[in-house]
Amino acid sequence: MENVKADSALGIVKISDEVVSVIAGIAAEEIDGIIELPQGVGNNISQILKGKKSNLGKSVKVTLVEDKAIIDLSVAVEYGVKIPDVVNSVQENVKKTVETITGLNVEAVNISVQNIYVPKQEQENLKED
Repeated sequence: MENVKADSALGIVKISDEVVSVIAGIAAEEIDGIIELPQGVGNNISQILKGKKSNLGKSVKVTLVEDKAIIDLSVAVEYGVKIPDVVNSVQENVKKTVETITGLNVEAVNISVQNIYVPKQEQENLKED
């Protein structure tokens, strides 16, 4: 699906949901405590934008209706972070970034925490206890 914004003087601008998903994925991964976004769509564009392979944007679902967006993200968090604080920061950053870059009105940013990442050193410490 594509968001269509009409400007009678200049023409029509279309923003695809894949582009919005990449923007949302980048915004989510900017927050400390977010490790990666699990697999889904948008990976090729994000690799070009960031210059590296990543799971970025892969687990972002965007629903566009006129100039409004609902964004669903699945994330993995780092062990030891306060999940509600990290998720709140992700929601705020995704909303602000998508609205600023695209001009869309983000109605909701729904987050699903799908995994927790335990660094190797922490894993070894947990096994010793």
